[in-house]
Amino acid sequence: MDISVIIPVFNGGRKIRRCVRALKQQETRRAYEIIIVDDGSTDGCLRWIQGNGIRIFRQANQGPAAARNLGVQKARGRIVLFTDADCEPVEDWIEQMVRPLEDHSISGVKGSYLTRQRKVVSRFVQLEYEGKYEKMKRDCHIDFIDTYAAGFVKKDFLAAGQYDTRFPTASVEDQEFSFRMWKKGYRMVFNPGARVYHTHSPTVWNYMKKKFRIGFWKALVLKKHPEKLVRDSHTPQSLKLEMVFATLFLISLSLWPIRADFLFYGLFPLAAFMATITPCVLKLFRKAPGVALCSPFLFFARAGCLSLGLMAGTVKLCVSNGNRGTDMAYATKQTGETP
Repeated sequence: MDISVIIPVFNGGRKIRRCVRALKQQETRRAYEIIIVDDGSTDGCLRWIQGNGIRIFRQANQGPAAARNLGVQKARGRIVLFTDADCEPVEDWIEQMVRPLEDHSISGVKGSYLTRQRKVVSRFVQLEYEGKYEKMKRDCHIDFIDTYAAGFVKKDFLAAGQYDTRFPTASVEDQEFSFRMWKKGYRMVFNPGARVYHTHSPTVWNYMKKKFRIGFWKALVLKKHPEKLVRDSHTPQSLKLEMVFATLFLISLSLWPIRADFLFYGLFPLAAFMATITPCVLKLFRKAPGVALCSPFLFFARAGCLSLGLMAGTVKLCVSNGNRGTDMAYATKQTGETP
């Protein structure tokens, strides 16, 4: 067996069926198996999943990190590929994922998102990813692989220590693992041709919740990898400025009832925020004018929720460390929502 494709699922409903159907229709001559790890689902989502080459394992609900680790432990392939239950890989996804790993100096590969959605928020999310892809294309190697389209040499994945199960939800456990692989000297690359269709957050509220959760768990990532506060291959440097300016504006707004002139002071970080996002907004106008018109609000929602989540996560981490002298108490489940 050359390849094991691993899919964690928790109450995946119809989504997992579309994912499996896409994987069974792959155009490849390579031998591969499909491993589904049921993370304590209660909706009977695997009742209709069957067929040769599909292996199903079950565990009590522990989160996607633990589910993926179990999948790797059961995998027969030399290469392990990950995707999510709500993704539909295109016909040549396996070929595109495996090809860079034929270079024995490469231990990991990252693919890219596609979407069929037309709603403004979903289109914004897709364009947000595409902006990051443009950044990654300029790098020979990357330090971050998302699990929606991730591939690793199995022995290197195990040697790096697998996903940290202290991350109980789908958030930034893939970031933390990728940073760890990078620090251990393993090399990873981006292949934009390894594509999967995905259903992005369709509403502003869902988008804001997702960004808050990412910020919350990023506190633990930065505790383990503080050097990544400066730079990583996934995060635009401009986003850090946006977070600072959005936070200063929100602080000024919250102090406005105490002193009216704080609202005036808040205009300065707001103006700086608008200046920072202007190049991105102009770029969006060339691709999707309708999305660009709404983008300043969405950019602010992104920056504000990431900042608030990061602050909440940092406070939680400090309190946990103070009470118990460890960050194990930090692993308190915040939400069961998948991104």
